[in-house]
Amino acid sequence: MALGLRLVPHEDEMEEVMSLITRRRLIGALEHVLAVVVGFVLMVIGLGLGVTMIMLPVGLVIGLMGLALFIGGMCVRFEWV
Repeated sequence: MALGLRLVPHEDEMEEVMSLITRRRLIGALEHVLAVVVGFVLMVIGLGLGVTMIMLPVGLVIGLMGLALFIGGMCVRFEWV
């Protein structure tokens, strides 16, 4: 050690850094991103269908499902936090 500084981290510190990003956390984050993107796309499709009077009921249902999916993807609590 030079002046109290370690140049090579301990094994315990390396394990902590490696365990920050795990496959489970990565998949969980990607699920949230996918839910937000799909929800936004469904909202846009619902808006487009809602413009025509004939497809208005279908557009409302698809748009509201997209909104619920979007909000769910943004607001659901992560397990590890």
